[in-house]
Amino acid sequence: MGADVDLVVPVKTLQRAKTRLVGARLDRPALALAFAVDTIAAALPAVRRVVAVTSDPSVVAELRALGVESIPGPEGLNESLRHGFDVLRSRDPASAIGALQADLPALRTAELAAALAAARGRSFCPDRQGTGTTLLLSSPGGDLAPAFGPGSAAAHSTSGATPLLGPWPSLRHDVDTADDLRLAADLGLGPRTAAAVTPVGG
Repeated sequence: MGADVDLVVPVKTLQRAKTRLVGARLDRPALALAFAVDTIAAALPAVRRVVAVTSDPSVVAELRALGVESIPGPEGLNESLRHGFDVLRSRDPASAIGALQADLPALRTAELAAALAAARGRSFCPDRQGTGTTLLLSSPGGDLAPAFGPGSAAAHSTSGATPLLGPWPSLRHDVDTADDLRLAADLGLGPRTAAAVTPVGG
């Protein structure tokens, strides 16, 4: 598919984000915002456009500074993705549209670009555990049919999406817990997340 892809990135209200990311030194809202900014900044050069689905004014302001459009959406991850998908599909009936999780703070542009180039039709990238999904792509002009949540990798595979399993660890490494964050740091965090993280090892 290459760079002719539009991405929807859902971003929760910051106070509700990353409830499993606990630790005395971790400011969850600040980290959730940093994750989203780093994820989207890394994605931008690899795709045609990014639209965030969020109602959080802090997220909207940060993404506006990146030149990224934000639209409000319904509660619920899949509902937000369907809404963003519908908005983008109405603008271009023939495009490929992807859903990218907003918690990939180590994401490398080159790895996302490689995954997009490898995609043939509706595809998904599983997370590092192989059970979740970090990226879901529609075929050009096709439906996204998101099924995020527990066991989403199996759900997307069962619904006919092809797994993308290339050497792109930063695309597969979402962050939900402090342990995830430590492992992401080993890959190299984006600048906003690196600045927001008090060393988590000591």
